[in-house]
Amino acid sequence: MAEQATTNTRAPRGQRREQVPAEPKQFEELVINIDRVARVVKGGRRFRFKALVVVGDRKNKVGVGVSKGADVQAAIAKATDVAKKNMITIPIKNETIPHDAEVKFSGAQVLIKPAAPGTGIIAGGVVRSIIGVTGIRNMLSKSLGSTNKVNIAYATIEALRSMVPRDEWLNAPKKAAKKEEDK
Repeated sequence: MAEQATTNTRAPRGQRREQVPAEPKQFEELVINIDRVARVVKGGRRFRFKALVVVGDRKNKVGVGVSKGADVQAAIAKATDVAKKNMITIPIKNETIPHDAEVKFSGAQVLIKPAAPGTGIIAGGVVRSIIGVTGIRNMLSKSLGSTNKVNIAYATIEALRSMVPRDEWLNAPKKAAKKEEDK
C-alpha cells in the first residue's frame, strides 16, 4: 500500500504545475441570450441550447453569431466562432456613426442615429450590447416592431453594415459634378 503512494506521478501537495500564461484576447465576447430549444422525437423531447453572441474589438469591428449545441458551453463556443467569421468594419468618426440608418430585418426594425459628444449610448437591450463592443461612444437608437433578440441583433448589424464613411458621402456629389464638367 505504501509503495502505491510513492509511485504516484502527481505533484507533491503544495506545489503547483507551471501554468502557461493565457494569450491576450483579441476580441471581447458577450453572450446576449441563451435559449433552451426542444426537438420532439419518438421517445419525448431532446433539449439543446441556442446561444446569441456578439464579438467586438472596441475599435471598429463587430460580429454576431447564433448557434446551437448539446450544452451551453458548446453553444457559446460555436456562436463565438460564427460571430468571428461574420465580422464587419464600421466607419467611426468622433466616437459616433457617420449618419443615421433604419433597417428592417424580418419583423424587427432598428433605427440608429449619430449623437453629439457626451450623449453616450442611448439604446436598449440587444442594440446596446452590440454597440457596447464596437467602440462607438455616442449614439441614439430605437428598436421597433418585433422583440425577437436574434432578429434585432441581425437588424442592428445590417444597419451598421450600411454605414458609409463621412468623407465618401460628403464628397460624392462634388466628384460627380467634376466629372460632368470635365466632359
